[in-house]
Amino acid sequence: MVRAEWAIFEEDFWAINNVLDDLLKSSKAGNVVLIDRTGQLVSHCGPDVDFDLTSFASLCAADFEANYQLARLIGEDDFSTLYHQGAKDSMFLGKIAKGVVLVVLFDKGTTLGLVRLRVRHAVAELDKIIEGLYDKLEFRNEEYDAFDETFTREVEAEIDSLFAD
Repeated sequence: MVRAEWAIFEEDFWAINNVLDDLLKSSKAGNVVLIDRTGQLVSHCGPDVDFDLTSFASLCAADFEANYQLARLIGEDDFSTLYHQGAKDSMFLGKIAKGVVLVVLFDKGTTLGLVRLRVRHAVAELDKIIEGLYDKLEFRNEEYDAFDETFTREVEAEIDSLFAD
């Protein structure tokens, strides 16, 4: 299931950002971005960038989805990571639980090997956080669903009583 809307609790926000900050420092990357597969920016760690992060998140999600379709064509279920190498800058994308995608932007100041090693650890930590967050959101949605059904019945009864003869 991919959520189109995010509700992040404060403790989860800080847990996510701590993992991203640790990844940024330990991998010597330039920026770390967390997005969902719908292209929504969840979090960003690192210095300000000189491009639109919202557009970047959307394009990364589209890239991941296109590669998902390519994987299916060649008989794979999915690609869990993607890597794009440029002349100066590169990016590494890794899939996390529930369709969340981690994007690491780095330059020649670090290596792909170091980024991959540090991403593996960060993904394991983020998987736990995201799974826990979704569990909280599911519980929260169940509470709202129960409230909504009761509320709807009460509103319908009130409307019926207003128009009763």
